[in-house]
Amino acid sequence: MQEVNDIDAGETLTQRQRDVLDAVLRQMVEEGDRLTMTSVARRARCSKETLYRWFGDRDGVLTATVQWQASKVRAGTYDSQHLDVAALRESLESFAIAWLEVISSETSIALNRVAVAHAGSGKSNLGRIVLANGRFAIGERLKPVLEAGRKAGLLAFEDAEETFRTFFGLVGRDVQIRLLLGDDMKMTAATIRQEASWATSQFLSLHGAKPPATEPRIRAL
Repeated sequence: MQEVNDIDAGETLTQRQRDVLDAVLRQMVEEGDRLTMTSVARRARCSKETLYRWFGDRDGVLTATVQWQASKVRAGTYDSQHLDVAALRESLESFAIAWLEVISSETSIALNRVAVAHAGSGKSNLGRIVLANGRFAIGERLKPVLEAGRKAGLLAFEDAEETFRTFFGLVGRDVQIRLLLGDDMKMTAATIRQEASWATSQFLSLHGAKPPATEPRIRAL
């Protein structure tokens, strides 16, 4: 039986709602935090009444935008009943590729810059929204893959959260902070695949289950 490690948050949105949230992201790229319900309605070519009905207030729009962006990061499908090393590696690499693609996009960089600025100034709840619906939600999305790997005897770890943080750190390294600070890193598709493969290999070296040691055979005299 094929299992998806998490429900895609985008599945609950209509195409029109996705278009609106994409408009929010484009506005952040171009204008930073100058985002109001009026400006979103104008850019998305819909009424404020529609926005309030769909998302509630401004924080609701921001929450939905973060969820829509984070829903693109997932490990795909896996068969928990017949999981092997190749399938586990593929799931981990898929997650790593998707996450690197998202954090290196201009929309994600703009969103996170606004979130960091607001978290330091108390302007809005965007920092907490990004943490809850971005980093923490993504963690919960991958942990079932890690648990399935442990159950199949492919991974060895005690705490899923700590293990996820290890993988997350190997994948991201200093990429996100460099991008947020304006480093002109060239995150091409080939570079992202290479980074994802390296991170997965390092993770499996750390947490891949080792076969049990066998007792040395004693030859009879």
